Amino acid sequence: MILGVPWWVFAMILLIFVSGYMAFRGMVAERRMEQHFIEQEGEVYMERVRKGRALKERGKQATDE
Repeated sequence: MILGVPWWVFAMILLIFVSGYMAFRGMVAERRMEQHFIEQEGEVYMERVRKGRALKERGKQATDE
């Protein structure tokens, strides 16, 4: 034993680091998914805005004629 420390103490320290790494990976993946969802919703909103502008332009053109 190194300095009289049991092997399971080193195993626990290793598992703590592995657990922290996995939590970090999960956090990054969650952030990516959230960003992707926000971008999708933003695109839906922008499409609605474009359609509204197109309808408004058609309405203007109809009244101008």
